[in-house]
Amino acid sequence: MKLPHIVLVTGTDTGVGKTVTTAALASALQADGRSVAVYKPCQSGAVAGDSDCAEITRLAGPLTAEAGVVLQEPLAPVPAAALDGVTLPPLAAHAGRVRELASTHDHVLVEGSGGLLVELDPDGGTLADLGSHLGPDATFVVVARPALGTLNHMALTLEALERRDLAIHGVVLGTWPDSPGVLEHGNRATLGALRPLLGVLPERAADLPPVTFRAASVHWLSGLHCLDGLNCVDGARS
Repeated sequence: MKLPHIVLVTGTDTGVGKTVTTAALASALQADGRSVAVYKPCQSGAVAGDSDCAEITRLAGPLTAEAGVVLQEPLAPVPAAALDGVTLPPLAAHAGRVRELASTHDHVLVEGSGGLLVELDPDGGTLADLGSHLGPDATFVVVARPALGTLNHMALTLEALERRDLAIHGVVLGTWPDSPGVLEHGNRATLGALRPLLGVLPERAADLPPVTFRAASVHWLSGLHCLDGLNCVDGARS
């Protein structure tokens, strides 16, 4: 399975399936014999029990997973930190920790907060800026929903990455419905034409037993194998 050393998982919006996609990527990589670390620069919502690192570990199995800073309120990092009275670390600190993890693991998956341009530090730094800090060793995977509005959200996200000359590895649909219609199928085809479609994850994938989730992840993310030169169509082997 071909995947760069550092992968930043961003989304077209909040709630599109970034955490479950990160868990599926970790599962698929571990099934391929790779060592994986997961890093979340800013985790908010701890007062409500939110922990993306814990959820990823539950679904993907034992791996290194940590958050750079944990905030209590279920808000974007900057307002959450203000309410908590916490000073957010600068992007350089996050980049340094990602590089440390990369020195001891085959892959580091970095999960963003909300969308690509959500601010992560007091200077307005975003996940896109973190990608610039990490340089050519890093690439982005963009998670989208298949519903109405996703084409505009995806176009804006891709444009923001392209304007910064940041590498884009491909797209994942994070919440594929049980009974997709013309809209979902049309959006899937259009998104797959914009960038390689790495995979499609079903709605409620996180509700599956972890052992089932891990086994299915390789098939959900079959588009990753297409980048190894196999003959693939629409994220699946042909």
